[in-house]
Amino acid sequence: QVQLVESGGGLVQAGGFLRLSCAASGRIFRINAMGWYRQAPGKQRELVATITSGGSTNYADSVKGRFTISRDNAKNTVYLQMNSLKPEDTAVFYCNAEISPRVGVRSYDYWGQGTQVTVSS
Repeated sequence: QVQLVESGGGLVQAGGFLRLSCAASGRIFRINAMGWYRQAPGKQRELVATITSGGSTNYADSVKGRFTISRDNAKNTVYLQMNSLKPEDTAVFYCNAEISPRVGVRSYDYWGQGTQVTVSS
């Protein structure tokens, strides 16, 4: 079994910052891409940022220059540093990882349980 456990969400004022963490554990052979997605009330889940195993990153236009994704491969952990937060960043943030559980087995998508980020104006 594979688990993704997120932490770091909370309530912050506009202009503030938060750092999200997501640790993968369980039966893991290899982790390919990892990423963060978010879902605001009444909206579809959207991509925030992704990072490959080699460190290449991709960001949604709405967060470029404010958010930074990083990962620690030794700890199977991905981070999202969020600066200059805006009320429109309010959402449940979900961690995602493409994980191969064993040698020779294809990778599967796994999701965390989500962590609430609320930005007050």
